[in-house]
Amino acid sequence: MQQSTTLLTIDTPGRGLTEITHAVADWLGGHDVGEGLLTLLCRHTSASLLIQENAAREVRRDLLDWLERLAPEGDHYAHDDEGPDDMPAHLRATLTGVNLSIPVIGGRMALGTWQGIYLAEHRRMPHRRQVAIHLLGQ
Repeated sequence: MQQSTTLLTIDTPGRGLTEITHAVADWLGGHDVGEGLLTLLCRHTSASLLIQENAAREVRRDLLDWLERLAPEGDHYAHDDEGPDDMPAHLRATLTGVNLSIPVIGGRMALGTWQGIYLAEHRRMPHRRQVAIHLLGQ
């Protein structure tokens, strides 16, 4: 059994979904693991990780619109230390989650045909985000 870890740095353009599937797959490809488990952790409280459809862009747009309706910006939050998009970003990250576990089968992530891994940036401004990756396998 072997383990490997890294920190993946992603520059986001601001609110939206940034696909990181290929970056994660490239890192995994550099390891001689046929079977195992890949764990990802977004190291932030106002960004999150998702596995979502990577074919139809409308799915991602609808998802972002839905999150906007669930956690809109406004002056009704006590926490606004970093601006009006601060607390809604925390709520959206809570709803979508910061951890993913992906089985590795045959040396590849066992994602479905239309699944991609996304970093969801919930703040309006660009940010530099980190995703911790841990691989356990043989």
